[in-house]
Amino acid sequence: MKIGIIAGWGRYPLYLAQTLKESGHQVYGLGILNHADSELKKHCEDYKTIGLGRLGTALRFFRKHQVTSATMAGKIEKKLLFNPWFLWKQFPDWPTFRLFLPMFLTRKKDCKDDTLMLAIVEAFANNGITFLPGTNFAPELLVKRQKLTRLGPTSAQWKDICFGWQLAKEIGRLDVGQSVCVKNQAVLAIEAIEGTDECILRAGSLCTSGGFTVVKVAKPHQDMRFDVPTFGLRTMQTMLQAGGRVLAIEAGKTIFIDKKEVIDFADLHKIAIVSISEKDMQLEESPFPTGFSAEEI
Repeated sequence: MKIGIIAGWGRYPLYLAQTLKESGHQVYGLGILNHADSELKKHCEDYKTIGLGRLGTALRFFRKHQVTSATMAGKIEKKLLFNPWFLWKQFPDWPTFRLFLPMFLTRKKDCKDDTLMLAIVEAFANNGITFLPGTNFAPELLVKRQKLTRLGPTSAQWKDICFGWQLAKEIGRLDVGQSVCVKNQAVLAIEAIEGTDECILRAGSLCTSGGFTVVKVAKPHQDMRFDVPTFGLRTMQTMLQAGGRVLAIEAGKTIFIDKKEVIDFADLHKIAIVSISEKDMQLEESPFPTGFSAEEI
């Protein structure tokens, strides 16, 4: 089967392309300019770097190779869209101009993540290309409900997790962001357009004593074809720099990259990571032991 990948920043596109290739698929990659890792080319039958404004180029590339199924992987720096004249600097072609006219010029539509991404998915669908969740091909990347590190959350940290979960789900419902940083059931930072890492750094600058908790969840009606919560080693490095001590993620809906490296790093620096579900929010105490090795429950 021929599978197209539109790749943004991070290691997720590399892992996905390699997995597809090892499974016998033919991979055709489009790397977003100044985002995608050039190493992706090694795993593709054909590869091309494109700007964010070249929708027509992307469509022609996939049609040329008779690709009818594709997936998105990796992070796109959405904040770049609001730099002066950013879209024009991408030399937008006519399909791109026509697609984003209601968002950026006539303002008839908003620029929320889901609005932009669904417009792109629909444009490809109208040209015979169906987008599928990347996790359909690599389900092992979705983290299960478990305590991932030697350390688990304390009673106070569990209260912060439950508090942050409800808040994160609400901002997800509003399509604002996926992550919140809290301490002592007080909000330090809420993720918006800047992304998770900068949200964590902002929390660290506001809470110089450190010891805060980061909660990252999927939207209540998460479309698994795009914008799926993802974390890896960079998230851990950012938490260490900012002073974060606990990371709570949503089980079954979060992509976990570089598992061994992340867990080893977190254990070394005494950062707790737990993967939880909505049912856990009904518990007054953490279901995970504070110490011992990671174990799935």
